[in-house]
Amino acid sequence: MDEDFNITYLIFGGYVEVEKYKYAYFVTVFFTYMLIICSNSTIICLICIHRNLHEPMYIFIAALLVNSVLYSTVVYPKLLIDFLSEKQVISYSACLFQYFMFYVLVASEFLLLAAMAYDRYVSICKPLQYPTIMRKTTVTVLLVLAWLVPLCELTLAVILIDNERFCRFTLPSIFCNNSILKLHCVPSRATTIYGIVLLINLGFFPVVFILFTYTRILIITYRSSPEVRKKAAQTCLPHLLVLINIFLLITYNVVIVRLEADMPKTAFLIMTLQLVLYHPLFNPIIYGLKMTEIYVHLKNLLCPPKLN
Repeated sequence: MDEDFNITYLIFGGYVEVEKYKYAYFVTVFFTYMLIICSNSTIICLICIHRNLHEPMYIFIAALLVNSVLYSTVVYPKLLIDFLSEKQVISYSACLFQYFMFYVLVASEFLLLAAMAYDRYVSICKPLQYPTIMRKTTVTVLLVLAWLVPLCELTLAVILIDNERFCRFTLPSIFCNNSILKLHCVPSRATTIYGIVLLINLGFFPVVFILFTYTRILIITYRSSPEVRKKAAQTCLPHLLVLINIFLLITYNVVIVRLEADMPKTAFLIMTLQLVLYHPLFNPIIYGLKMTEIYVHLKNLLCPPKLN
């Protein structure tokens, strides 16, 4: 970067009375982070250990939970450091990296949910062809694409942001998200247009595909036996709940960035924390309680059957 772009550090301006409540902030976030790590890791380990869970559906679930752990790790360690620091700052390069990884992992979740929807469609609507279609190679390709496509597309977004001139250096947030765009001297048309393209490619298209897929499943199972309808409900409902959760998360993120200037700082902090507190805990709860096979193994782990 030349002299016009010589940025070293950015300041997080979204914190409220950090010095007064730093230990309360730290303890709350630390235990939440530990709970996220433990709950997601438990389900992942159960899927890895038990052979009857070595199926495409459960492999996708494990990938989704790994995604949740990575999503939390992008944000939580930096939050914990900031709570105990005199100044809440971040280097410019680290901020770009956090922004990049945050949205890569959010986008990956949409693509993983799309892969899971396709898996459920083949399993329920084309059961005889399922072993042929959902082979190990297919699952591997879908997993790689779910992470590789967002990585490639978000790389260009970061390059566009990096090429803009900054006139402000205080982020109105507690981590690097879309609020970084407000630091530009002049809103970039290229960045805005590419942001819309990203939203369509990584958000709109996967959601439309998922809704279309589950609509097809609903139509086919409606004409089938009660057993088929029950199986479809048991396996598809958790995926739909997670989809609704992540969709609301993205909508919420866009809304709070837009409303930041029109709301009290405390309210904005509370709303921002919702982005990283609830979502990573939601997935293991849903899949641990709603997926019968996982629930059985989880129950045996937490409450081992007594030996006579």
